[in-house]
Amino acid sequence: MRKRIITAVVLVPLLLAILLVAPKIMTAILVSCMSALAVYELLYGTGLVRHLRLVAYSSIVAVAIPICCFFEMSAIWGQLILLAFFCALFAEVMASHIKVRFEKICICLVAGTLVPYLFSSLVRILSSDNGRYLILIPFVVAFLSDTGAYFIGCRFGKRKLAPVISPNKSVEGVVGGLVFAVTGMLLYTAIMQIAFKQEVNYVFAILYGVIGAAADVFGDLCLSVIKRQTGIKDYGNLIPGHGGVLDRFDSMLVVAPLMEALLVILPVVE
Repeated sequence: MRKRIITAVVLVPLLLAILLVAPKIMTAILVSCMSALAVYELLYGTGLVRHLRLVAYSSIVAVAIPICCFFEMSAIWGQLILLAFFCALFAEVMASHIKVRFEKICICLVAGTLVPYLFSSLVRILSSDNGRYLILIPFVVAFLSDTGAYFIGCRFGKRKLAPVISPNKSVEGVVGGLVFAVTGMLLYTAIMQIAFKQEVNYVFAILYGVIGAAADVFGDLCLSVIKRQTGIKDYGNLIPGHGGVLDRFDSMLVVAPLMEALLVILPVVE
C-alpha cells in the first residue's frame, strides 16, 4: 500500500500539470503513449499475440488514433489508416496462415483500434468547449471510485462481488466507491460554481457519480477477465504499486467515453 500511495503522490501532480497547464497536444501525446503501452500489455504481455510485427502494427495504429482525434482529421484519413491496418494484418495471415490464425487478427483489431479510441475520449473532452474544466471529470469519477472501493473494501469488505474474476473486490467496496465518486463529483461541481463562476447541475453531478462508479467496476472486471483467462496477475510493472497501464487505467476505457457522452446529453457544467 505504501508504494501505491507514494506513486500516486508523485504522478498525480504531473498528470494534473499535463491536463490543466501544458499545451493540449501534450495530452494527445500522453494518451498515444498510454494506448501503445496498453496494446503491448494486452497482446504481448498476456501472450495472446506473441508476434512482434502484429504487435508493432497494432501499436502504430494505437498511437495514430489519439493524434487524429486531437487534430479532428476527416473520416477519410481514419478510413485509410484502418484499411492499411487491415491489409497489414491479413498480409501476415497470407504469409503464414498456419502460425497467424484469424483469432489473433481479431484480437489485434480490438487492441489496436477499440482500446485507443476509447482512451481518446480524454483527448476529445479536452478539445471541447470548456475542456480544461471538464477533463478532470473522468479522473474524479474513476480514481475516487477506485480509492473508495480499495480502502472501504480493505476495512469492511466481507461479501465478494465476483470471487472468480476479481477475488479482492467486495460489495462493500463497490458501495464505498460509489459514495466516493458521488462526493467527488459534488465537490467538483461546487468548486466549478464557487471558484470559476460556472453554471452547474448538482443532480447531474450525482448521476455522473452513480453511473460512473458502476462503469468503473464494469471496466475493471472486463480487464480482470482477460487476466484470469491468460493466467497473469498484472498486465505489467511500469507503475510501481499499481502494475501496468491497463492495471491502473482499465476502468478509464469505460468511464472516459461514458463521461464524454454524458457531457453532451446531460451537461453538468454549462
